[in-house]
Amino acid sequence: MSKMSTEPKCHALNGPTMGTRWSALFYTAGTFDPKPLHDALQAAVDEVDAQMSTWKPSSDLMRLNAAPVGDWMKVPERLMKVLRLALNIGRMSGGAFDIGMGDAIAAWGFGPMAADQHLIRKALNAPRQSAHEVVELHSDGARVRKTAPVILDLNGIAKGYGVDRLAETLYDFSISSGLVGIDGEMRALGRHPDGQPWTIAIETPDSARRAPHSILALQDAGVATSGDYRHWLIVGGRRLSHTMDPPRGAPLMTSPASVTIVARTCAEADAWATALTVLGPKGGAVLARRLRLNALFLMRDGGAGIRPEGVGPLFGRERLSNAREVTSFRNNAELQPRAAP
Repeated sequence: MSKMSTEPKCHALNGPTMGTRWSALFYTAGTFDPKPLHDALQAAVDEVDAQMSTWKPSSDLMRLNAAPVGDWMKVPERLMKVLRLALNIGRMSGGAFDIGMGDAIAAWGFGPMAADQHLIRKALNAPRQSAHEVVELHSDGARVRKTAPVILDLNGIAKGYGVDRLAETLYDFSISSGLVGIDGEMRALGRHPDGQPWTIAIETPDSARRAPHSILALQDAGVATSGDYRHWLIVGGRRLSHTMDPPRGAPLMTSPASVTIVARTCAEADAWATALTVLGPKGGAVLARRLRLNALFLMRDGGAGIRPEGVGPLFGRERLSNAREVTSFRNNAELQPRAAP
């Protein structure tokens, strides 16, 4: 047998999803046909979008939003899984991660419609309870009901879950080494065929250009970043992030330039990145230490520079002495957040 036939072949697949694109990089034997896997990967993210999109009026999430308060509604298994995780992280974060911000997100123009001053005033004045306080999941694992008016939005977790579905699909095809992602949210499976971890760049929070701030070397872990430099609006000459401040029903007035989380799954990383952005570097760092989260805060120092602040064994102070340092990480028990007291 020739040398060429025994060497693994690299495959790079991609497709549209959630207003951006998914990607999958992996290696297989040279005889592998990637077409069935491409179709399966596309179907996996299409399913997530069909169930959890706020841009599709027919999605299961939008049907839940339209359901009367108090009525039990049957939802698909995957949507139920994401709701359960989102509500749990909302509870553990003290409401900093709140999927009940759909009205505010739409009002400020971060959904399908343009910003609306009337809806903004309504969102600012609305009495608010966190979604984990007013959304109930039935013990049968298939039904959900709202106990008070609330508009749910899963944009802070659905993309990460979509990445996890890409990873699960690779596993279904007996591929245990690869790198999958959606618009910067990534998950590493195993190691690169050369035995090294997969390398992933953490972006410098700069809206004018895309450049790496630092490099992660990951094995069997998900990574997500929440930042103020990709989606924003200008109000009164001030740039406001797309991340909402739950108590106010409005964009955060101040926040880290970005927060990056490494966790067991990309859905967890996605949600916790939003939660710690809302809490800020002080409150976020306190919670991250208590729950043993791996978090990297990138802060603007008032000038043109970026100041990193890290929490956890991955992003500890000694690892941040060189912003370009390659930081290795392997998924282990440290990725399991502690339960909130």
